[in-house]
Amino acid sequence: MAAITAADVNKLRTMTGAGMMDCKKALVEADGDFEAARDILRKHGQKIADKRAENETSEGLVLVSVSEDGTKGKLVALACETESVAKVANFRELAQQILDTAVRIDAGTKEDILAATASDGTSIQEHVTDLMGKIGEKLEVIYATLTAEKVASYIHSDNKKAVLVGLKNVGDADAAAVGRDVAMQIVAMKPIAVDKEGVDASIAEREIEVGKEQARAEGKPEAMLEKIAQGKLNKFYKDNTLLNQEFVKDNSMTIAQLLDSKSKGMTVSDFKRVAIGA
Repeated sequence: MAAITAADVNKLRTMTGAGMMDCKKALVEADGDFEAARDILRKHGQKIADKRAENETSEGLVLVSVSEDGTKGKLVALACETESVAKVANFRELAQQILDTAVRIDAGTKEDILAATASDGTSIQEHVTDLMGKIGEKLEVIYATLTAEKVASYIHSDNKKAVLVGLKNVGDADAAAVGRDVAMQIVAMKPIAVDKEGVDASIAEREIEVGKEQARAEGKPEAMLEKIAQGKLNKFYKDNTLLNQEFVKDNSMTIAQLLDSKSKGMTVSDFKRVAIGA
């Protein structure tokens, strides 16, 4: 059995960032073999991940990056279980590493990022698993990417909600400024689609049926139910689709009217909203 010194424990801690006791236990189990000890710590992280798989991740951090030409946006959220972990330096550094990797490889999906190789030769997934072992909490990566004529972004003050919004027909308008206003609208009002054409048919059908049942319960004539339900559906579109919503900063105009006032024909092509714990 190899003698494990305090210097050995400190060396492994420096290598991995794991706690002193975890490092000592891993070195003892590995009989002083540092690479084997690192594997043991990584397996410990996977055990934590498996054990806490059903736990809620309602805290964390969101980060965004928009390309220099303003046509591509990346949004990464790293979610954890407690607020205290979200403030730890290692956690915030990992979130930034995930975003940097997404930009570097122009990732299309979260899986692309997690499979990517970091500078130390290990995958981003291994870095996530390692940190789970160190902090003892479930971590979850959320990713969104958007390409458009111009992409604008917004991160809410709680650092747990963020939006990418794609604009088209921008003309000479200040895309960053108007895009930020629209992105703030999306954070606050949670639209389900850009306009009614983007609403899934099953949702519209459900709203029609609910509208009919409400009207029927109010004693409205059967012949009027369809018309009443259509009116309720139009109200649903107004409240829940971005371009039809009233602008929160000026309810005298809709988002569609706001955009058109900045540049004739300007509109939203798509948006991505990510919220941790909501």
